[in-house]
Amino acid sequence: MLAAGVLAPAAGTLGRPASAAAPSPGGGIGFRLLEAPVAERANSRAWYYIIDHLAPGADIHRRVEVSNTTGSPQQLSLYAAAAEIRDHKFQFAPGRTPNELSTWTTTSRHEVTLAPHARSTVTAKIDVPADAAPGERYAVIWAETAKAAPPGGGVAVINRVGIRIYLSVGPGNPPASAFTIDSLTAQRSPDGRQVVLARVHNTGGRALDLSGDLKLSNGPGQLTAGPFKVKTGTTLAPGEWGSVTVVLTEQVPDGPWRARMRLESGLTRHAAEATIRFPAAPGTAQASKTETDPSYYLIAALAGVILFALVAITFLLNQRKRRARPERNNA
Repeated sequence: MLAAGVLAPAAGTLGRPASAAAPSPGGGIGFRLLEAPVAERANSRAWYYIIDHLAPGADIHRRVEVSNTTGSPQQLSLYAAAAEIRDHKFQFAPGRTPNELSTWTTTSRHEVTLAPHARSTVTAKIDVPADAAPGERYAVIWAETAKAAPPGGGVAVINRVGIRIYLSVGPGNPPASAFTIDSLTAQRSPDGRQVVLARVHNTGGRALDLSGDLKLSNGPGQLTAGPFKVKTGTTLAPGEWGSVTVVLTEQVPDGPWRARMRLESGLTRHAAEATIRFPAAPGTAQASKTETDPSYYLIAALAGVILFALVAITFLLNQRKRRARPERNNA
């Protein structure tokens, strides 16, 4: 599951930041971060997930909010458990399975009782041991509710919603995030749908949660198509290769087309282009090596600078307001 949403039955893969399931008519349980590091406030991922870099011996605190939008009281358990990146997905372990990071993670309260339509704030703490080895680690903070099996037999129902943790450990500044889009491959599925695969290499030191879109131009008769959204849920660990999938939502001529793929993970963004042609029958065309779009780097860099400046200005204005309040009280 994700950073914010309603309770859903426990499963095996954490998806994109969104609700775990469609809210039921009676409401659900919400769980979300209330803050992000100052240096990461322009990064949308940092508002959904706990993303940070700590030196051995350091610790961080993050405020989280759990809310009850149902019409009945809810008893919740809060705890951290193991997660990993496997098969190009962020996947969590069953139950309360621990790993190194989950044992470093605690919450200020382990049990929370919420009245109908109530909410409560809890503080999560990550305390890195002084002898911790460098590297990135993954875990989840869960809010869980359990319904006992009915008398006479039946199945107990356990539901939980969680916030991912991506923690890099090491001295100095955090490792940079970076990736390349190396090739685009056109496919036609057995049911006739047209698909484009982007081969991506995580060349940085942080995990990537990839999203983006595909645009087609210079097609037969100078046709254009798109943008088509990337299928979300692909997470790449540092150094890992993987594929990102785009399923076209409308039929287009086979081509050739000039395909432009834009991908991002937080503030790290890249775009690449290649000429592709869809197979006439179900199958996979030969991969087309990409050419990087240099204008996208400039646009992404400018957007990052503007966002950082806005965050810095907001922070300074808030600090000035806080200093001004005591002065008014003393006057």
